[in-house]
Amino acid sequence: MQRMHIIFATILLLYLGIVGRLFYWQIIHGESLRVSAAKQYAQDINIEAKRGEIMTADGSALVVNQPAYIVFAEPNLIEDKDYAATKLSSLLNESSQDIYRLLSEPDRKWVNLKRNANQELKDSIESLNIFGVGFLPKSMRYYPEASMAAHLLGFVGQDDQGEDKGYFGLEGFYDRELSGKEGSMLMQRDAKGGQILIGDATTVEPEDGRTITLWLDRSIQYIAEENLKRGMTKYGAKEGSVIIMDPKSGGILAMASYPNYDPSHYQDYDKAFYANPIVAESYEPGSTFKPLIMAAAMNEHVLSSTTTFPESGPVQIGEYSIKTWNEEYHGTIDMVEVLQYSSNVGMVFVQRQLGDDNIVSYINNYGFGKKTGIDLEDEASPDVRDEGTWSAIDYATASFGQGIAVTPLQITSAMATIANDGWLMEPRVVKEFIDNQGRVVTQKEKKIRQVISAKTAKDMTAMMVDAVKYGEAKWAAPKGYKVAGKTGTAQIPVSGYYDKDKTIASFVGFAPAEDPKFIMLVVLTEPQSSQWGSETAAPLFFTIATEIFKYLGIPPTQ
Repeated sequence: MQRMHIIFATILLLYLGIVGRLFYWQIIHGESLRVSAAKQYAQDINIEAKRGEIMTADGSALVVNQPAYIVFAEPNLIEDKDYAATKLSSLLNESSQDIYRLLSEPDRKWVNLKRNANQELKDSIESLNIFGVGFLPKSMRYYPEASMAAHLLGFVGQDDQGEDKGYFGLEGFYDRELSGKEGSMLMQRDAKGGQILIGDATTVEPEDGRTITLWLDRSIQYIAEENLKRGMTKYGAKEGSVIIMDPKSGGILAMASYPNYDPSHYQDYDKAFYANPIVAESYEPGSTFKPLIMAAAMNEHVLSSTTTFPESGPVQIGEYSIKTWNEEYHGTIDMVEVLQYSSNVGMVFVQRQLGDDNIVSYINNYGFGKKTGIDLEDEASPDVRDEGTWSAIDYATASFGQGIAVTPLQITSAMATIANDGWLMEPRVVKEFIDNQGRVVTQKEKKIRQVISAKTAKDMTAMMVDAVKYGEAKWAAPKGYKVAGKTGTAQIPVSGYYDKDKTIASFVGFAPAEDPKFIMLVVLTEPQSSQWGSETAAPLFFTIATEIFKYLGIPPTQ
């Protein structure tokens, strides 16, 4: 009887042990086991969202998407890896050894062989009938206008994880808005790893990126680019840039720089080409800076257009002697003539009337020394000297745009205050966002501050019209149009001194002066035919402006 009790107790203990073990695995660790099991027959695959397109203001496509495929392999399904590597190598332009190495890595269940394969490549790979090689649909960027506005657009490359990411320009600045949000799909597998077509599936649909519409006008962009290329060849310039902006809204109508690159094949170009010179590179503006300082002095009521100055010779400041650019002196001249003759010594007179503190204050108020806030990823801003570090020669040379660095966008934005009743606007490239439901969100124009009064702006405009009408570049100005503008010729500083043979020639202006539709800056680096802005940048400006007048339907007034 006692033996029966022992046997019964032993069986009971074994039973309780089994129950306890089952409880442990099924209840306590059941969830982790289910997850582990699921990994053996299920695979979570990301579904790519379509990247938003980029359109011009007139409805032309600058950036769209075209179908592409990710070519992948599942090594555990490929029986003859050597054969697969050999056949794929010629199509993928990769060595068979590298492909074989990827296919042979232990515990590698999924291998990305190529990220952006077109339809032709997909068809060629499919014809090999290699079981274990598959395709996932995606899209890749396509640029219908090739390299048009390349610096403004930027490009889409891959990040450290091999995922698409926007770099530079709009693609970089608006990467989050353009890229959208990817979805996912749970794919079930059989014991051999093959896809099960019938079974439970969980799919989260992707959220496509937003399309953006620009202020940029395709026709104006084309006019700028074609004329810039011809102008650089004609004048033998090393580099060149053109920016055209609506001074009243701050909208960028065109932005072109050469040399540039093709966003579709960005990897074939030196990385030095990627950054947009108009927003990322700085230079000394030279005489194009003069109207800004003149306007500041007029705004402070320390002089007017009729104020006279004896231009009798060089001005001595300490050990430095400031001369006119051509060492010609015209006797008693008024402020209109200071601009017309582009007199450096006249601008030193203006600066002294304005005062040291005021010139620094206005330079800051015009927006120099800080980023403009434009919606492009690669914007930079050269610093303005800290307060207390300015010397007498610094104040003097700043009055005629020497010893101070700016970006082309900054000088254009600052000069636009004269064309816009004194208001400084935040420059913008994007006008509207359109989501995948068709909803439109318009970016509001942003006034930053009023730097000069409307009256000062009007008076300054009249002076700049006369500077064009009677200045060194009057021969190139289009007949019947009032253009307010100023030439600039700045020597390039090299190793602490200015190279007299290397210059940056520029011209900035807006038109029609009485009701400006655009402001434009033309910059040519190291022109060989002539170092002067009046003989290179100015005629190029007027050529572009004349074509814009025709395009906008603006007739001559006389």
